[in-house]
This record gives sequence, C-alpha cells and structure tokens, in this order.
Amino acid sequence: MSLRRERCILHPDREAAACCPSCRRPFCRECVTEHDGRLLCAACIGRLAAAREERPRARPLAVLARRGGKALALAASALALVAFYLLVALLLGSIPHRFHDSSAIERFAAGEAGD
Repeated sequence: MSLRRERCILHPDREAAACCPSCRRPFCRECVTEHDGRLLCAACIGRLAAAREERPRARPLAVLARRGGKALALAASALALVAFYLLVALLLGSIPHRFHDSSAIERFAAGEAGD
C-alpha cells in the first residue's frame, strides 16, 4: 500500500504518514504513536492495553510456590555447607593427638622411624 495519495482516517485534510500495522489504516503523524518499535494508532494501542489487563495474573499459590522454592534452595545450600564443615571437622578430629605435638616433627627431623 502506497501512502502517496492516502489521507488520514481521522483528519481527511492531512496526508497519511504511516499505516498502522495492526489495523492497516492510514494515519497522519499526530494520530500514530510508537509502541514497542512500531507506529500504532490509538485504537490499536487501546486494544493492546485491554488485552494486557485481561491476561490472568499469577495465582497466589504459584507465587507462594516460587518463593517457597527459593527458600527451600537456600535451606538446602545451608544444610550442604553445614554438612561439609562437619565432615572437615570429623576428618581433622581423626588425626592422632601425638601428630599435633612437636615431638613428631623432631623425630622426623632426626630420622627416627615412627610407629
């Protein structure tokens, strides 16, 4: 569709500057508005706004489940961290006490065989 000889639907005395991609009618510069990268007429923008309002909103149960999932993931992460530190503590606790005193190092330096 060529806009050379088209006139605005709402203002017949003005040249059409754009065609609305939704309704395909010609409009002047004052009658079209940019919306999401497209030039739309006021009626089509109104229909888009009405369609957005009619969309079902997230149900409270779904929102709660989403929040609950995040809380569960946080609790699982904390539990894994506690389990890791408990395992490290058990491993360190299993080292014999005589390893910690300086006599083991002195015996190693002297070349004595340990038991």
